[in-house]
Amino acid sequence: MKCLIIAAGQGTRLRALAPSKPLAEVGGRPLIEHVIRSAKAGGASEFVVVSGYEAEPLDAFLADLARRLAVPLEIVRNPEWERPNGLSVLAAAERLPGSFVLLMSDHLFDPRILSGLLEAGAPVDGLTLAADYDIANPRLDIDDATKLQVSEEGRIEGIGKLLTDYNAIDTGIFLATPALLAALRASLAEGGSGSLSEGVQALARAGSAMVHDIGNGWWLDVDDEAAFAKAEESFARQSASPST
Repeated sequence: MKCLIIAAGQGTRLRALAPSKPLAEVGGRPLIEHVIRSAKAGGASEFVVVSGYEAEPLDAFLADLARRLAVPLEIVRNPEWERPNGLSVLAAAERLPGSFVLLMSDHLFDPRILSGLLEAGAPVDGLTLAADYDIANPRLDIDDATKLQVSEEGRIEGIGKLLTDYNAIDTGIFLATPALLAALRASLAEGGSGSLSEGVQALARAGSAMVHDIGNGWWLDVDDEAAFAKAEESFARQSASPST
């Protein structure tokens, strides 16, 4: 299974810790290394990473990581990295002929979330998004989180950071088909900003955007220094556990 990882943005809220957010080290490893290792353990077999801001050091690190982990990894540059994240997805479109996993370079997660998502599958012309229904989870920055309104049947009805009526949170872990690429292109043609959420919302309107409930699965969006501290604390607990 091919895995696309978006790693093109600036990450301004972690700038004090690292000039390149994907290379910010937590638990002794850069964020993006954690993501790739978890994806590999969860079922991904080859990778495409989209870089942009501070691309050179990230690209060099990824080339070395691919050798160390013995995984196929291709790097794609997004020249429009200052624009919304859907443009990073489209930058890799030629490398995505079939279904693919889509991840964020700063979202840490238990590999079992991805393996469960792959087992759940996705609509033929749509996507399935791993959703966290524990909206009171203390790890969440609820003001910054991308919210979901999900029907009883598991269909996404609404998505966005400003959504006021919601019952789940977007983990940033997707199983998508090329229909997402078409939805993003159509949204841009209609004057959209190019955000990933706009593409998901378009598929939702067509009834082709589903969710996979992650249950009590662990994940964390490491988007600022407060979340970084939570990640460090989590890894410290894992290191201290007798089972590790």
